[in-house]
Amino acid sequence: MSTVLIVDDEPGVRESMSLILKIEGYKVDTVRDAVNALKVIDSSKKYDFIICDMKMPVMDGLEFLTEFKNREKDSIVIMISAYGTIDSSIKAIKYGASDYISKPVNIDELILRMKMSEERKKLRKENVALKKELRKEFGFEDIIYKDEKMKRIIELASKVSDYKTTVLITGESGTGKELIARSIHTNSSRKNKPFVALNCAAIPENLLESELFGYEAGAFSGANKSKPGLFEEADGGTLFLDEIGEFPLILQPKLLRALQDEEIRRLGGTKTKKIDVRILVATSKDLVRQIEINEFRADLFYRLNVMQIEIPPLRERKDDIPVLVDYFIEKFNEKLGSNVKGVTKKVLNKIIANTWHGNVRELENIIEKSMILTDREIIDEIELIKRDELIDPKIWMDSMKLDEALSKLEKLYIEKALSDNDGNRTRAAENLGISRRGLLYKIKEYGLGPGDDKED
Repeated sequence: MSTVLIVDDEPGVRESMSLILKIEGYKVDTVRDAVNALKVIDSSKKYDFIICDMKMPVMDGLEFLTEFKNREKDSIVIMISAYGTIDSSIKAIKYGASDYISKPVNIDELILRMKMSEERKKLRKENVALKKELRKEFGFEDIIYKDEKMKRIIELASKVSDYKTTVLITGESGTGKELIARSIHTNSSRKNKPFVALNCAAIPENLLESELFGYEAGAFSGANKSKPGLFEEADGGTLFLDEIGEFPLILQPKLLRALQDEEIRRLGGTKTKKIDVRILVATSKDLVRQIEINEFRADLFYRLNVMQIEIPPLRERKDDIPVLVDYFIEKFNEKLGSNVKGVTKKVLNKIIANTWHGNVRELENIIEKSMILTDREIIDEIELIKRDELIDPKIWMDSMKLDEALSKLEKLYIEKALSDNDGNRTRAAENLGISRRGLLYKIKEYGLGPGDDKED
């Protein structure tokens, strides 16, 4: 049900319009002047339509439009006046009104204008969404960052974009590895050719070979006709292999041959086919460690690791967090139809102090959830994901040396203490039982934020 706010100093106009609009299925509120209208709007009430008189005491319609525009609300505003002129209607539209109707108001005309304005608004939103969908390729200018570490990464990725060089993108889950890969493709001479992405961890081992290399008719039961693989689909463009650390060991020689010879052979086929594909790969695993435990081939690693781009976790680039928060609020305002303007300083400090093991993806989910739950324009509470900071020691024993495990555990303790104390380093040091200076040294050592001696 669409909601309407009627703003008019004449009781008869308010009552008659309200009655008819309610009969038509609208939910209607009324106020006698623009000052009260702004109070209602500021109370976080949301309206699909605002029907406002031009001539009112205390604050007229144009002044109301100016104040309303500053609030960045999404309502459709239709102005009405008994003193309608072409100049006044032009002014009203210029100040942000969607339409203008002369008094006495013809209700049929008003409802028609409301529906037309609503349709225009819907079309504008669909047009924006369509444009975004059509340009899902991201350039480096679309990556949100402020931290110097990310600036250097973008510069490196930009330099390597136009070469056919294989790039290995590393980093924890949720740091934006695919976004960097798409940006490299978009800024290369291959941008008008296909960008084909494959998550190696998402495809069962028995299907991965046919998915990547294609197959001929009769290659296996159910293969009634030939099908090109992703290498062929990406011909002339870019093939992005995400989670390459999950690529089955048994298929790695075939992948290596395809990369070295720039040709592939379909499953069940006898002929090879030349391909022109730029390869980008990403992983959240330590491939060197994978080689040591015989889960990844060294020759394939060296073939992939021509140029490495390592994306640091979000907790090591704290300067990015405020700009990412602003970006996600803007993004979800559009998606949810809300009007959240930001977060309190306390909430921002809590967000910055959090360890963000899920990185940017986790931050995005937390912001969306907070915006759905709040009924305010400024988020003053945020519920962060609680997690058990203890990791199964068996995993540590199998994958780390003693000094590495101790360092990891120390880092987790420090991250938790900072998070529990909203980033206050003095209180965190007290909780940890170490000096403030010692904590600052550890913060700098582990890249958990500035290691300066500024007051909290």
